[in-house]
Amino acid sequence: MSTVVVTGGTRGLGLGMVRALLERGHRVALCGTNTARIDELRPQLSEAALIMSADVTDRASLQALWDATVDRFGKVDVWINNAGVSHDRTPLWQLPAEQARNVVETNLLGVLHGSAVAMAGMAAAGGGHVWNMEGLGSDGRTVAGLATYGASKRGVTYLTNALAKEVPAGVSVGLLSPGMVVTDLLTHGYADPDELAKARKVFNILADKVETVAPWLAERAVSHTRNGAHVRWLTTPKVIGRFLTAPVRRRDLFAE
Repeated sequence: MSTVVVTGGTRGLGLGMVRALLERGHRVALCGTNTARIDELRPQLSEAALIMSADVTDRASLQALWDATVDRFGKVDVWINNAGVSHDRTPLWQLPAEQARNVVETNLLGVLHGSAVAMAGMAAAGGGHVWNMEGLGSDGRTVAGLATYGASKRGVTYLTNALAKEVPAGVSVGLLSPGMVVTDLLTHGYADPDELAKARKVFNILADKVETVAPWLAERAVSHTRNGAHVRWLTTPKVIGRFLTAPVRRRDLFAE
């Protein structure tokens, strides 16, 4: 049994991993910033879950999450920096400064703070593993209108690879790459219905639902904890295979 912390664990893929981990008998601490959502979720989760409000852009807030987890469960084995946000699909020069700041602070600074808190705590406790979540842009691919989001995720990949070279004894770090997952982040920011319709055609080929990806990632998050690990759901062979079989698979991930 492991104790796992999941930031941004109150919705989407994060919540999916939380549920999968709990179902497998692990103890989980999760956080979010929406207090109403936290109150709604609390009675839905088992006693093996600790849910609290924490702002990943504030290191002291994440330190409080670490301390509360250790107080409740005695240790932290795995820390997953999952919290992330996107922005409207628009050229950088038209993107409001506040949106750009929110994305960079959450996606990159949040991972930096979470990694620092977890690595320091794990070094003092004798070991543990930190996972950072990749996203569009991590592999260098660029998409018009998502420059800020992509840059933040590219930074996460560099940060993680650099951390793998400086982790303290007993501590390891790696990357989780979920591919395309049907959450609000995937379809966020499409102002043109025609553009969204075109995008959905690709999503129906390459994307998967949370309930498909989350259990797979959760299992590997507690079992593939070597330093520099890179766990990928949507591999290149899988992408090729899905395009080849798309005419006969005919999936509709967005059907009500």
